[in-house]
Amino acid sequence: MHILLVEDDPKLGPLIQYKLNQGYHTVEWVADPELVMDYLQQAHYDLYILDWMMPKKSGLMLCEEIRASNDQTPILMLTARDAIDDRVTGLTRGADDYLIKPFAFEELFARIHALTRRIPVAINQEKTCEYAGITLDRQTHEVYREGQLLTLTKKEFQLLEFFLRNAEKVLTREQILNYVWGLDATITPNAVDAAIKLLRKKVDDGFPNKLIHNVRGIGYRLFLSEENESV
Repeated sequence: MHILLVEDDPKLGPLIQYKLNQGYHTVEWVADPELVMDYLQQAHYDLYILDWMMPKKSGLMLCEEIRASNDQTPILMLTARDAIDDRVTGLTRGADDYLIKPFAFEELFARIHALTRRIPVAINQEKTCEYAGITLDRQTHEVYREGQLLTLTKKEFQLLEFFLRNAEKVLTREQILNYVWGLDATITPNAVDAAIKLLRKKVDDGFPNKLIHNVRGIGYRLFLSEENESV
């Protein structure tokens, strides 16, 4: 899942980002809430996690701005405000759930999982996704092709999950880089090519029909080809 985290605490922000990255999520951490709209213009996210109490602009104000732009992406609010009136205010202004600080990371993961169950269509995070004989399980992080287990690294799993949710669509290198590595990543497009080459070897080698194809000059596409296209 691609998550935008807005948290001005210089210790908590990177800690949440690290924990979620360990859980196979790609997380953009933004400490300055005034930069959020710039991020939203550059990438698509599956979930926003907003801190309520920030000096320049509150998470509540961000929540209102996001909903005013007709963006229905799920929002999880982090806050130390645990009064019922505060919770009601947040929910009526567009937040989908609350998590009271301090919190256990197990609860953060549980809240995210619950949001994906409640809003599966919006988040596109059903438990499994399938295409052309590939089955990817988002909870167990196992991938099978025609019943054969594929052993993927975390990054390869994220790449394949992005391909599967966009099956048959052409994806540019920039889209892939932004989604899987994040907007602030310092890697080059050549590194994207290298990672996809390794993924393709695991997904396609030994199978007559190739699934991951190069689209010359643009990027890549996951689709079932009748011809054994080579790159």
